[in-house]
Amino acid sequence: MQDKRLTEQRNPRSAGIDVLSVQEMVDLINSEDRTVADAVGRERKAIARAVELVVEAFGQGGRLVYIGAGTSGRLGILDAAEMPPTFGTDPELVQGVIAGGYDALVRAQEGAEDSPEGGAAALEALEVDPRDFVLGIATSGSTPFVHGGLNLARERGAKTGLLVCTHPSEESSRNLDVVIAPLVGPEVITGSTRMKAGTATKMVLNTITTSAMVLSGKVYGNLMVDLQVTCQKLQDRGERILMETIGLDRSEATALLEKAGGSVKVAIVMGERGVGAEDATRLLAEAGGLVSSVVGDLT
Repeated sequence: MQDKRLTEQRNPRSAGIDVLSVQEMVDLINSEDRTVADAVGRERKAIARAVELVVEAFGQGGRLVYIGAGTSGRLGILDAAEMPPTFGTDPELVQGVIAGGYDALVRAQEGAEDSPEGGAAALEALEVDPRDFVLGIATSGSTPFVHGGLNLARERGAKTGLLVCTHPSEESSRNLDVVIAPLVGPEVITGSTRMKAGTATKMVLNTITTSAMVLSGKVYGNLMVDLQVTCQKLQDRGERILMETIGLDRSEATALLEKAGGSVKVAIVMGERGVGAEDATRLLAEAGGLVSSVVGDLT
């Protein structure tokens, strides 16, 4: 009997993959991967709704919490981990929960995904409340750990959503605030959702958090002005942003960034408005963190 979940069905286009040449195999996988962006694009309205829920959560002091198992959980944690260095956020603002805990990041803990109680306990430990938005990631749509967590989040009054790569259940569509379902079709290797489903998941999560960070004032033009200058690469990027936006040379940019305590957006306001770091910080706070509201368009 064929499984109803798209992620578990056999792909007729890859039925003979084990007898293909290397080049034919690579071309087949690439041709399947090229369908993923279109599948994600068809979910644009649901993704936009998820962005709105994230911004709403941030605006009321809440968090974005991902919960998943296996590849889904790892991708949620990866996306969350990229927020502080890229956008200067508090590590608590975007968090990822994975079945089996952090050990599951490097070694599969497959049995952990079968426990709805485990998912509920994980979110209870985070003290999820009505200010938060919890997004479950379950490409097959049925992971008990994820649904246990979502049920607990709903009981606590949090907004909830689900990202799947199969047809969502009526219950999920009815009970959750948003369901995102990019239907990428059967995988090249049956059931291997680290492939197309994983790619779709990363695309969706990137879109959600990037859009939310832009709307939260973390980006000026298309420049990541809230990055944390924690390494040589980011120091260089911060200096180049100052050189481009307010016309400094390298040495001037280095000195200004140091005076701004490593904050690129504070440095931009200091340089453009001719104020000190304290006044620049105050002006940004009054503008909700939006650099453009303080200095206009310099990009």
